Amino acid sequence: MSAPVVLQVAGSPVSPALVLRPWRMEDVAALVEVSRDPALRRWASPVVDNDADGARWVQAQQRGWAAGDRFGFAVLETQSGSVREQLAGNVVLKEVTSGKPVAEVGYWTAAHARGRGVASRALEALTSWAFETFEADGLERLELRHQVDNLASCRVAQKSHYDFDTILPAAPPAFPRDGHLHIRRTSA
Repeated sequence: MSAPVVLQVAGSPVSPALVLRPWRMEDVAALVEVSRDPALRRWASPVVDNDADGARWVQAQQRGWAAGDRFGFAVLETQSGSVREQLAGNVVLKEVTSGKPVAEVGYWTAAHARGRGVASRALEALTSWAFETFEADGLERLELRHQVDNLASCRVAQKSHYDFDTILPAAPPAFPRDGHLHIRRTSA
């Protein structure tokens, strides 16, 4: 991918427009701020405690783009008539390999953006982009995993047409509790 990818999600009367773009170093302060949220710290890893952690995390996202196997997007809310964008979350397409039929998606949402459809709208944009971009390379299916007690993530999966497939056994430390596997195929 030579040109930076920017995905736009139109706003609605109840939801601001979203811009999904690769993470930048200037996102570090906002990343550290939203990472202070206890709920986000419970579900997301790794934990970002300070600017150095944030810089390492953003650099890891940038390395994924450079390698072409992990595509992390900062999800920004935009208000009409404003140039200001507010960090609302993250969506990621990972484990992308040419010829491999399966890749994985993930996401998290900042506390201020929860309950407003940000995660499902951003995930839908990422899903469409992933299939449009990588279907010719053999991508047929996207997998979404979340811990079994993360009910909000389960709702996002369902709203985004990722069908429940199976219960996954815990795999500590990265996945400390049993989880759900949801799947979306190119024809969905």
